[in-house]
Amino acid sequence: MIKNYILTILIICSCLLEAQSINVMTYNLRYDNPKDGVHMWENRKDFILSQINYYEPDIFGTQEGMEHQVAWLNENLSKYSYLGIGRDEGGKGEHCALFYDSTKYEVVESETFWLSETPLVPSLGWDALINRICTYGLFKNIHDGTIFFVFNLHFDHRGEIAQLKSAELILNKIDSINYMNYPLILMGDFNVKPNEEPIVKIKKSLNDSRSTTLSAPFGPEETFCGFDICQPNKYRIDYIFTSKDNITVNKYAALANIKGMQYPSDHFPVMINININNN
Repeated sequence: MIKNYILTILIICSCLLEAQSINVMTYNLRYDNPKDGVHMWENRKDFILSQINYYEPDIFGTQEGMEHQVAWLNENLSKYSYLGIGRDEGGKGEHCALFYDSTKYEVVESETFWLSETPLVPSLGWDALINRICTYGLFKNIHDGTIFFVFNLHFDHRGEIAQLKSAELILNKIDSINYMNYPLILMGDFNVKPNEEPIVKIKKSLNDSRSTTLSAPFGPEETFCGFDICQPNKYRIDYIFTSKDNITVNKYAALANIKGMQYPSDHFPVMINININNN
């Protein structure tokens, strides 16, 4: 009797350790541009907030969010905290923020670095037009001890050399800090289409979640819409990649939600449900 009880407990514990389910989202918020007219941040922010609250990602990364946009989300999302700084001097400017459910996770370590030849200081990389950054966090589940990395980035929109060099820099960074082979998620606005060299290079090391999801992908393939609800979506440039050997992607979705015949951003948020296979 006692042996059977102990065996049952061991089986339950083993199952809990083997697979931890997490919802992860990447979301380009569109920076607060006063020239956006009807699509100004003030007109969109409540919809974005309700969207995040409805889908309840455990961790989500934002791109283009300026200080006041990130701060507003932080003030109005009750169970989340965030990490990351802006891309300009003094931590100002657009963030690649990582929001996480602080009732579930704690940050073991984190860093924001620049996608440039001098990643430790605010800097412009290669042929990029704008400073670009990546923020990462090493997260620990406070309930079961599961540990995993999440990287959130924004590649330059014009510099082709910068895009390729940024991909190489990210992969080298991952190799240098993830020596324990923790489960890892890389996400963001890559400003690069699926068949272009930076994405092809990344897919040699990491899985594209849209290609490896166990369920059929939901929503449009394209992730950039340019706010235009009357035209076909333009192209896929937002991705979530996962490590190959310790993460299973259960579901993938590009969320093309509409309110009042308007999209909440010029990008669709991408969300995945994953199991972390934690041995």
